[in-house]
Amino acid sequence: MQWLAIGLGAAIGACLRAWLARFNPLHHWIPLGTLGANVLGGLLIGLALVWFERVGSSLSPNIRLFLITGFLGGLTTFSTFSAEVFTFINAGKLLAGLGLVGLHLD
Repeated sequence: MQWLAIGLGAAIGACLRAWLARFNPLHHWIPLGTLGANVLGGLLIGLALVWFERVGSSLSPNIRLFLITGFLGGLTTFSTFSAEVFTFINAGKLLAGLGLVGLHLD
């Protein structure tokens, strides 16, 4: 059951990330979709951790696996962020690449 919870959550999170990627071309040096996925995902992971801390063991562990490991893990993406930073730096846009690092890791 744990694998199903994680897999289903990851599939939904990845689909949301793919939908958000449509916003990447809107700005010439900030991939807005990837940034949005990582900022939103990071915020929601923090809120979920606080929520799970408060409700304690009254919830099934599968809910936590579905939400944090699956959905939010599928939504956030370090590999895409890394590839975008590399692309900027490789194209000679060092400041844009470093700015992107600052936005994602802030």
